[in-house]
Amino acid sequence: MSKTIQAYGAAGPNQKLQPLTIQRRAPDENDVVIDIKYTGICHSDIHIVHGEWGEIPYPMIPGHEIAGIVRSVGKNVTKFKVGDRVGVGNMVNSCRTCNNCKAGEEHFCTGNGKNHVQRGHDPKEDFAPTAGGYSQMIVVDKNFVMRIPNSIPLDRAAPLLCAGITMYSPLRQWHAGPGKRVAVVGLGGLGHIGVKMAKAMGCEVTVLSQSVSKKELGLKLGADKYYATADAETFTALKGYFDLIVNTVSTNLNLDQYVSLLRIDGALVEVGVPLNPMSVHAYSLISGRRSLAGSYIGSIRETQEMLNFCAKYGITAEIETIPASKINEAWDRVVKSDVRFRFVIDISTLK
Repeated sequence: MSKTIQAYGAAGPNQKLQPLTIQRRAPDENDVVIDIKYTGICHSDIHIVHGEWGEIPYPMIPGHEIAGIVRSVGKNVTKFKVGDRVGVGNMVNSCRTCNNCKAGEEHFCTGNGKNHVQRGHDPKEDFAPTAGGYSQMIVVDKNFVMRIPNSIPLDRAAPLLCAGITMYSPLRQWHAGPGKRVAVVGLGGLGHIGVKMAKAMGCEVTVLSQSVSKKELGLKLGADKYYATADAETFTALKGYFDLIVNTVSTNLNLDQYVSLLRIDGALVEVGVPLNPMSVHAYSLISGRRSLAGSYIGSIRETQEMLNFCAKYGITAEIETIPASKINEAWDRVVKSDVRFRFVIDISTLK
């Protein structure tokens, strides 16, 4: 039987978020029913609801950094039980049959293109898109639920389901580790977690930020060095220095400047999503056998690996917890970069 629950979302384009009532589908034998306790606010929530990444249907319930407690499980679910601490990220489904899904890379599913919470259509749902985590409860296929280790508080775990895996995956894929010099561009919701992770992996970690205003914070989080990119001397001093640069900012940069900071075989990996295209001179890459790449969240397996890694090294997001009534205010502050470092909604206040 479907269930009526309270949620917070946009009833139409260019509207403020407001309390809404939605229906969650009836669970089946492969589903996990989760009482949502906390949901992180991601900047992509704002892009999606505002239609900046394509047309969307309304009402739209955002939220893909979901942490909660298992309420019930279907008869085929053996991995989870009532009372377990669990999380849900961007994905709630995939085709399971394309080459990427078969390889365990379901976040690159090519079969239906509609596998994401907020934007995707869960075939089990009677409506689209799948309503996100700004809500009291969610029903999710067992294969898209992650276990949150007991040592990670649920509120601080929520941002790890997107921001955490967004940083962990490129660090892992480009072999960050002892002896490697890693730079994180931007010290915000993504960057602050990336600094912690790279440090835990044994890297020398440098923050590249527009100004020195966050230097004390960056060093406190574990960075070994901090440079202001507004200072032209930064690009001279660090030329050819890094093995890996992960760019978290969503503004257009002079990519040639950042590529020049790479050593031979170094990589500049984009995880931020600027609204406008950026270009790079081919010779900037050719002259040092350097790479320009992108990274998009991570697989379910890799996300679970990330959560276990964070538990092992005591890594959590730095958060500001808010009631549901403050969501619109929080969104305004996110746009102004006025948060240290991630907002998390206390879903118990959603009534």
